Amino acid sequence: MGRVDKKMVSFLALLLLCLLCVQDASAQWRKKKPKQETKVVNLYEVDTLIAPVPRTRQSFHDRIDKEQRKADVSDGAIDKYIYYSEDTNLNRIITKAILKDIDRMQILVENMPANGRDMNTDNQARIRCLKAITELLVKYNVDVKKEPYYYRRLVNNLREMIIAYNENKLTEFTHENVNIYTLDNNKMMYEQYPEDKAYLYTEMGKQDPKMMIKRLGEYANETFSCDIISMAARLDPAEVFNFASSTNFPLRTSVRRCDDGVVQAIVTIADKSKSPLKALPFLGELYAHKKTIAEIDTITEQPDSFFINLVRLKVQHSTVGADTYSDELAYRCLKYVREMDDLHEEKDTVRFKCLEGLPPEALYFIMIYGQDEIYTSSFIGCYRRMMERMQPMTGDQLLDYVHYDHFRTFIRMSAGYNTLSDFLGTINEEKKLKLMKDFISGLEKGKEYDLEDAVDVADAFGSIKDSTLSVFLQKQVKLNYELSYKEESRKGLIIYSLLSVLFDGSRHVNDDAMANKQSERLGLPPIYKVPYASLLDKDKKVVEQFFFFGDKDGATSFTSFMGNFKDGKWKIEKGQYWTTITSTSGAPVVIYANLPLPEPDDETAQNALTKYLDDSNIHPTIIVHRGHSYHLPVTMEKLTKYNKIIVLGSCGGYHNLAVVLDHAPEAHIISSKQTGTMAVNEPIIKAINTELLAGNDINWINLWKGLDEYFSKKPDVMEKFSDYVPPYQNLGAIFIKAYRKMINEEDDEN
Repeated sequence: MGRVDKKMVSFLALLLLCLLCVQDASAQWRKKKPKQETKVVNLYEVDTLIAPVPRTRQSFHDRIDKEQRKADVSDGAIDKYIYYSEDTNLNRIITKAILKDIDRMQILVENMPANGRDMNTDNQARIRCLKAITELLVKYNVDVKKEPYYYRRLVNNLREMIIAYNENKLTEFTHENVNIYTLDNNKMMYEQYPEDKAYLYTEMGKQDPKMMIKRLGEYANETFSCDIISMAARLDPAEVFNFASSTNFPLRTSVRRCDDGVVQAIVTIADKSKSPLKALPFLGELYAHKKTIAEIDTITEQPDSFFINLVRLKVQHSTVGADTYSDELAYRCLKYVREMDDLHEEKDTVRFKCLEGLPPEALYFIMIYGQDEIYTSSFIGCYRRMMERMQPMTGDQLLDYVHYDHFRTFIRMSAGYNTLSDFLGTINEEKKLKLMKDFISGLEKGKEYDLEDAVDVADAFGSIKDSTLSVFLQKQVKLNYELSYKEESRKGLIIYSLLSVLFDGSRHVNDDAMANKQSERLGLPPIYKVPYASLLDKDKKVVEQFFFFGDKDGATSFTSFMGNFKDGKWKIEKGQYWTTITSTSGAPVVIYANLPLPEPDDETAQNALTKYLDDSNIHPTIIVHRGHSYHLPVTMEKLTKYNKIIVLGSCGGYHNLAVVLDHAPEAHIISSKQTGTMAVNEPIIKAINTELLAGNDINWINLWKGLDEYFSKKPDVMEKFSDYVPPYQNLGAIFIKAYRKMINEEDDEN
């Protein structure tokens, strides 16, 4: 028992010691505990309402919610998720921006501090913010393109604008955010800030006069309108001319009251020239008093004189109205290209008679500006005559004479038509290397989405056969990448990294494994195939839409096209404006083709068919253009994000590719170096439909191998087929897709 007592005593002593220590520690803690700081709540970040929405503003929230529901149901289901495409990342971006971020912005407007405003003024300020949100959503719902990254940035911009507006910092915000997003969000928020609006519009006018003059209706009555009009007049006089001649009084008056000399020269042309649109290219000479209206009218009366003088303006490199005389020259060049193309079965003396007497620089412009329509044989004939007439000039001297205008396009075309080595052979080694260095360098210049030169370089890679030149160009790509790194050029880093991948892959992608590896390196979905499942509509059918035109070739093409559906595997139903062709065996395929009614009824038929498809919620995933290149803009305007395969015949130029991918960002494009022909189009379409009827993916590598074998037995058509570019070899389109994806992903990270 004594031992137990000792143990108990020891235990109690230890317990007492512990209690004393705890009490002492507690006392010390109470003494040393710092005063707890009150946490400051950022009302702009709170994601729940601090107080209920008052009745005076509830209707404005209801309007926002209504527009959000429209956006939500646009994909056929109200599920708090907006389906944009198969790219789940794009779906996530647009859903977050239009649904989730807008919800949070509504809360922000209600929670933000009043900053000393009285009740009525504060209420009106919040209503103004809610109206701005509504305007953004209305813009989204009527937008046929709905580009996810644009709307994400637009929503983010509006959020920051609302905060700046609430804190009376809109001036600082405006100066730091002169961009398209602030411009598109400004209408409601800037009503009480005319000076900031003037600054925004004027600075945007300096950045992009051609875009801003098209928005003249937004600021025609503002005091700063003349500043923007005068800047635009030097770059886009045709648009200023349209407003000067307009029946819209505010727009017409806005231009005519501007006292800038170039603007007034445009007004003079509008009022006094016999052919004002033809006279516009000579605006610079009229403004400088080198030509009178009468002298200009005399020049434009004769087509050949008009063309030669446009070439003269181009060579003289006048800065006033450069785009206008360049555009007119491009249009006039097509006249020569079409004449050569139409006479392709005639002897050269007949076919190329239109080129007689034209100097080498004129022939150069005919080739580069006719790139979308020129036949291979037309290019070769024009090229040979240019080479003969430029002697004793060398190739680099000719390029210098034309100020290297679109010289990358010329090199790309020369590589594609196997004349590059011949052209470079006229230049000594030192200057040849400099030319090819210039071909690769400087692609990072210009605006972020100005990619025309880079696309020309990308397209050329697939055609350059000279191994020594290829190695040299690869080294130049690497050197320019390193230079872009040193100069911290984001655009340059992306361009040259993509060109490096394309240059290496362009000569190796000939099976699925290599193509898949190439796709992964570019950060793109497989470039060599289109999954069958991605082509199905909501009813699990593949829907195709064909565009036919009402000229003679269109009628012939339509008759030939219909001959492909007489094998008993298809049901044909003819309506007033279009024909519907439905598969009766195999997987379900439905083809809609407008009738090639005589012009202009062909456009009526196309519009009627497009309206029917839209109203019926039918979205074609395959689009085929069956017409001349000059009809192409009509088809491209009707492209949508649902289109996955697009057959356009001639579509080699950057601008066409960019427009196609603006409308249909995931499209696989089949194009030709020259105008498409039904002798090639129909076997391609038949091969695609054969795979679809079997429920197979469209594997471009395998499909093209089969077509190559088919056309090898038809030597008269094989040459034309060889001008067609399959999607996995359409380096220009692949480059644009990869570049846009990388730019947007970088913005995502930032």
